Amino acid sequence: MAVSRLGLLREHDFRQLFFADTISQIGTQVTMLALPLVAVLALQATPLEMGLLATCETAAFAVLTLPAGAWVDRMRRRSVLIAGDLGRALVLGSVPVAWWAGVLTMAQLYVVALVAGTLTVFFDVAYQSYLPHLVGKEHLVEGNSKLEVVRNVTQIGGPAAAGFAVQVLTAPVAVVADAISYLGSALFVGLIRKREDKPVRGPEANLVREIVEGLRFVFGNRLLRSIAACTGSSNLCSAITFSMAILFFVRVLGLSPGTIGVIFSIGAVGGLLGAFLASPVVRWLGQGPTIWISAVVFGVSGLLFPLAQRGWLLYLAVFGFVMAGIAVVVYNVTQVSFRQGLTPDRLLGRMNATMRFLVWGTMPLGGLIGGILGSSPLGIRGTLWVGAIGGMLTFLPVFFSPLRTMRELPRGVEEDQASPAPTAA
Repeated sequence: MAVSRLGLLREHDFRQLFFADTISQIGTQVTMLALPLVAVLALQATPLEMGLLATCETAAFAVLTLPAGAWVDRMRRRSVLIAGDLGRALVLGSVPVAWWAGVLTMAQLYVVALVAGTLTVFFDVAYQSYLPHLVGKEHLVEGNSKLEVVRNVTQIGGPAAAGFAVQVLTAPVAVVADAISYLGSALFVGLIRKREDKPVRGPEANLVREIVEGLRFVFGNRLLRSIAACTGSSNLCSAITFSMAILFFVRVLGLSPGTIGVIFSIGAVGGLLGAFLASPVVRWLGQGPTIWISAVVFGVSGLLFPLAQRGWLLYLAVFGFVMAGIAVVVYNVTQVSFRQGLTPDRLLGRMNATMRFLVWGTMPLGGLIGGILGSSPLGIRGTLWVGAIGGMLTFLPVFFSPLRTMRELPRGVEEDQASPAPTAA
């Protein structure tokens, strides 16, 4: 019985990806808190500068995601993952070095955020396209759920550890942990035995044509369009909110880095619960209803954050984080597994890149809007309300779509010359 519960973890190659993801996520949780705290505490960043930093962190998703998808479909995805890990280790390692030398500036943080974001674009597109190759499309929900468990377990302990590490070691030194974690991740990805055949590029292959094919596949499918609209608008509103979150905690509520880390860690418990609940919720509600109902829950939960004050209202905001974490992970596991199962293998990179472009490409704009609004008379708390109210409405695209009543979502058919037309519904 104990062995059967391991599922995909019995498979050597999936275990290596699982370990790589675990190590990388631990370091990432440190940097997600430490890098903005470097700006706020070490460099005394303004609201506008924080908005620009948030924009730089995600700008590559708006600029490079579409060509990245076509390039990834031409390469062995395992090699892309290793290169992305090594590159991020190098660029993040420059932050503590510059701080020790006394030359760290906001300009360098912007560059670090841009380069790391660019490498993350390639890594994420390759990662989501590589999983079906490792586990098979019939095991995608299990594979995505197990990896979400990793992400959310590290979110529980990571931010608290990061917050106290920042208090003890200072924020720039804490970034070292993430650089080391990416090296560990690259090592485990390198231990994966299963090798992909190098994709064959036809004599008439054309980057623009390949990008257009990915766009047509996504826009030609009503279900994918509605998911993209829901996720993209939600990410826009979340970026507005979280561009001001650290400033809100530090300058409005007067919280210490350790306390901020504990808040994020408690909120991450919801994500872990969501990873365990995703499969049973889908069986109970059906795939389509799970997507729109979870979108409603994470939108409404976000309204509690702008209410936060020191005292019981802060605990209420943390409860909102927990509920949002549950809903977001259930939503992501369900819709990502659907997308992966629908798409022919040769188009996976471009489908994922197109979706990333549409849903993450809104985040740089959200960060910029957050920075501008935070610097205006509206202020930091007012900016949080803008993001929260907007986020409450983002479920509408999936609600007013066939997903509302579809318990079983369609799956694609693997064929060498698969056309996007037959899968459009």
